[in-house]
Amino acid sequence: MSQTCVQRTQTALQNIAAAGDEGARIFTKVYTESAHAEAVAADARAALGISLSPLDGRIVSIKDLFDVAGEATTAGSKVMRDAPVAAQDAVVVQRLRAAGAVIIGKTNMTEFAFSGIGINPHYGTPGNAKDVNCIPGGSSSGAGVAVARGMCEIAIGSDTGGSVRIPSALNGVTGFKPTQGRVTREGAFPLSYSLDTVGPLAANVLDCAKADSVLAGEKWVPLQARRLEGLRIGIPRGLLFTQADEAVLLAFEQALQRLGNRGVKLIDADLDVLIAAPFQLQEAGTLIACEAAQIHQALFASGKDAQLDGLVKARITRGQTIPASHYVAVQQARGQLQKAFDAAIADFDLLILPTVPVVAPLIKSLEDADAFNRTNLLVLRNPSVFNFYDVPAASLPLPRAASELPVGLMVVGKRGQDRNLLELAHCLGTTVSGSSSG
Repeated sequence: MSQTCVQRTQTALQNIAAAGDEGARIFTKVYTESAHAEAVAADARAALGISLSPLDGRIVSIKDLFDVAGEATTAGSKVMRDAPVAAQDAVVVQRLRAAGAVIIGKTNMTEFAFSGIGINPHYGTPGNAKDVNCIPGGSSSGAGVAVARGMCEIAIGSDTGGSVRIPSALNGVTGFKPTQGRVTREGAFPLSYSLDTVGPLAANVLDCAKADSVLAGEKWVPLQARRLEGLRIGIPRGLLFTQADEAVLLAFEQALQRLGNRGVKLIDADLDVLIAAPFQLQEAGTLIACEAAQIHQALFASGKDAQLDGLVKARITRGQTIPASHYVAVQQARGQLQKAFDAAIADFDLLILPTVPVVAPLIKSLEDADAFNRTNLLVLRNPSVFNFYDVPAASLPLPRAASELPVGLMVVGKRGQDRNLLELAHCLGTTVSGSSSG
């Protein structure tokens, strides 16, 4: 980063402006004046040899579900435009400001974060960074595109069933979902109390780790160098490898070959019973739908639900019909299953698998509701398992030809061992993608 913060900020703002209408679909708000002032202040600190944090002077966007003082938090929904303005910044936004980050704007998202596709009929759908005719992935749609297109250096998103990792995979960037308790969600508009997490998207694991330390309120300690040789990596073949594009499977197998050449012990892990359990357990209704129904109870009572994206409304409405007894039973079973999953992966250093089993489909191909719902379930399938089990996970970009759509490699760690996962992912990324060396 030989350029000054002001220069890099100007470039990011120019990239947003040059995108025209597409830029307006990627960002719901752009903080041109305040970003410039923050960049000037960062350069002044740098000139004095002062650094507030590893994010001092880094250009950061925030998903449109984090409160910013004096603004209504719309969470991708037009019904929230006239909501009361936030009295204060979300805690993670406060931490970013205190860290010296340049907050460049708010990125677009799926309405109420309730889909992995990224389509938004209210504020427009950001096109995929590789091909604007393809989906961006959601729900942190603008976040993934903004990083990939140089409109910010780091984006802060949320991940309830894959909403950081899916847009990372589909746009060719890196994303990290922490263990849920690691980062506060105070001041973030919720989708699911049980499953919501807050995490970064960036060009590489190192930047994600630096952002994670700020979001978690921890002092930054450089990542320790780790060795690949001798690592025991589990591959959960089975359900999560079905319905996959050949391009995804080929990129995955090529990554395995590179890891094997480095002395990694690659072991097929028989985890299908535990992997299938969250889907079987929630066939009669999901935790997300139940909790979203409660969160949006007042909205439906007011009659404003008529203004919602029909696909989002249908999922919330489904949650209204789920009995409390089912919700409690799922929560009870989840606690037991988490213990079983922790035990099942105890002998592995990591699990790896495709983040999303398909490359980004065309937006037009999902205009039919049935096609949308089928694809949404498929896109969410792999990452959502690890939200259910509350383990940290990252998506790393795999090498692709310039003409090819991106593919992501998901790296999964153990519950509460976020730092360990980031160190191993950093090491892994330099081998499988060449873009995680920082």
